[in-house]
Amino acid sequence: MRRRTILFALFLPLALAGCNEKQAAKIPPPHRMTAEDIGHYCGMNVLEHPGPKGHIFAASLMEPVWFSSVRDTIAFTMLPDEPKDIQAIYVSDMGKAPDWAKPGADNWIEARKALFVIESRLKSGMGGDEAVPFSDRAAAEKFIGENGGRIVGFDDVPRDYVLTSANVTGAAAAGEAAEAPPGERPRRTP
Repeated sequence: MRRRTILFALFLPLALAGCNEKQAAKIPPPHRMTAEDIGHYCGMNVLEHPGPKGHIFAASLMEPVWFSSVRDTIAFTMLPDEPKDIQAIYVSDMGKAPDWAKPGADNWIEARKALFVIESRLKSGMGGDEAVPFSDRAAAEKFIGENGGRIVGFDDVPRDYVLTSANVTGAAAAGEAAEAPPGERPRRTP
């Protein structure tokens, strides 16, 4: 019995290391943004819009899902009808972007590790409020000095900030937001 315990103790770390390697291998790396990438909600080429972009990998989907804004990227994770088997969420690291109009084709950061500036003066490529991602706090603070806003983590981006239209406020907007795709103005009901 003692021999089995010793063997188990010796081989368990090796087995667990193998599991961790398999898990890490399942996380797809970010893709380079190209002219063929179409925004999930707007149906337009993501390169046609300024500001940060995003793409999400889900185990149930063959290809990454692309977004014309980070706000839409985060909304995808919150909406009940979208896949929940998310493997990776990549957003433009705007601290490494050439400028707002050209966020970069391959300067991605995993969204759950990013810092986001919300409530700044700059708008997304689709004209709505934006959650501007950064890998570096100093770059985020410099952005705030120039454009206003505040820093939050991925889990602290307010649901209402993401799912309500910038043009509609109040409780009615929050209820209507679930009916309208992110970035589009919800329809008012009488």
